[in-house]
Amino acid sequence: MATSGADHRIDYVEFEVKDVERAKTFYGQAFGWAFTDYGPDYCEFKDGRLSGGFSRSHTVTPKGGPLVILFAENLEETLSRVEHAGAQISRPIFPFPGGRRFHFVDPEGYELGVWSDT
Repeated sequence: MATSGADHRIDYVEFEVKDVERAKTFYGQAFGWAFTDYGPDYCEFKDGRLSGGFSRSHTVTPKGGPLVILFAENLEETLSRVEHAGAQISRPIFPFPGGRRFHFVDPEGYELGVWSDT
C-alpha cells in the first residue's frame, strides 16, 4: 500500500487519558474535532488535517513529552473557546518570532500551545 508523500512525517498523535468522554467533550467544544469510537477505551479524532486518538489509561503522565501546537486564525477567539471548554491557560498570549501564541492545560493535565501568524 503506497502512501505517497507520507514517508517520515508525523502521521498520528495519541493521548493517554483517564476519561475518553471528557477528552472528546473538551476537544469537541474547544476545536470542533470529529470522533470515531472504537469501544469504551479508544476513540479516534480528526481535526481536519491530522488524525489521532484518545486511549483510556489508569495512569496518565502528561508532563515531559513534546509540546503539541495547534494553529488558529483568531487567537483571542480560540483562547476564549479553550477556557470555556474547561482548560486552564498556563501562558497567556505572547509574541514569538513568526507570530503569537498561548499555552493551556487540558482537563487531563496535558499542556498544548496554540499559535497564529497574525
